[in-house]
Amino acid sequence: MDIGVFIPIGNNGWLISTKSPQYKPSFDLNKQVVQKAEKYGLDFALSMIKLRGFGGQSEFWDYNLESFTLMASLGAVTQKIKLFASTAVLTLPPAIVARMAATIDSVAPGRFGINIVSGWQMAEYDQMGMWPGDKYFGYRYDYSSEYVHIMKTLWKDGVCTFDGTHFTMKDCRMLPTPQSKIEIVAAGQSPRGMEFAATYADYNFVLGTGINTPKAYAPGNERLIEAAAKTGRDVGAYVLFMVIADETDELARARWESYRDGADFDALSWMADQGGKDVSADASSTAKSINLPEGAVNMNIGTLVGSYENVARMLDEAGDVAGTKGIMLTFDDFLIGLDQFGQRIQPLMQSRSHLSEAA
Repeated sequence: MDIGVFIPIGNNGWLISTKSPQYKPSFDLNKQVVQKAEKYGLDFALSMIKLRGFGGQSEFWDYNLESFTLMASLGAVTQKIKLFASTAVLTLPPAIVARMAATIDSVAPGRFGINIVSGWQMAEYDQMGMWPGDKYFGYRYDYSSEYVHIMKTLWKDGVCTFDGTHFTMKDCRMLPTPQSKIEIVAAGQSPRGMEFAATYADYNFVLGTGINTPKAYAPGNERLIEAAAKTGRDVGAYVLFMVIADETDELARARWESYRDGADFDALSWMADQGGKDVSADASSTAKSINLPEGAVNMNIGTLVGSYENVARMLDEAGDVAGTKGIMLTFDDFLIGLDQFGQRIQPLMQSRSHLSEAA
């Protein structure tokens, strides 16, 4: 099972709270995070693309770096770890992103992939005059399908002629082609999103669910397996969990409760408003599933709270769910959390025993 880290490209990570660690993103911070991840044998690091935050007292995600330039920089200061950048498809033409990927592949050969972001938060794009209108909610995966088709054609052939509904390529040239396969990650949660992932992606993110319920996300995997069966492609789930660990369950739980006590309700309200813009969204869609149940402050991703031993056990349980190829982790404090994971949690995981055997 792969283990990766969802790096803190936005301020305050994934906790929408005034009592959680408060910090701004920087290259230096993310370099430390990714180099620690590589040191501890993690398999990949991924950065999101977020163009407008949620505000509130914590200014949640109001500060964000740009994904491709960050990952290119990190490629030059790492040796083994795989790096995924995110493209917001409404903002960058596919031929340009294809060329950017080929460039980063020359910086970090065989270690680069792309996360496709079709866009669920209207305000990110409307602020720049790039929102196509609310009808886009209904065709965003058709748009993304053409987008990825163009990139894959350019990577394979170095040339693309294409007459689609959303894009036209006229003998578009792109050389050099990448030395290695550029893997694609998606994050579709709705039936149409899963269909897109099953057709074009190598991995699809599935949201972990609940507090200390490591297998509760299994229905999401089942939908992905069903979609992949129809396309005949091997598409694995990367599952997203937050880890809050300490010496004892009580100490970890106290930290989690403190974060909840500091919930930034203004930022949470903004996210709920944006998530409700797509009135036609399926109940399993990203826009719907990202909204938080009462009392949660962590972007509605699964959260594992407990002692090092119990978190290790729960991660192993999560990895046992059919269709799971990896887990992507976030932490309340990334630098401390990665040291805790590498030194205290990972050595206890059966699914990561190959690392100690190799050492």
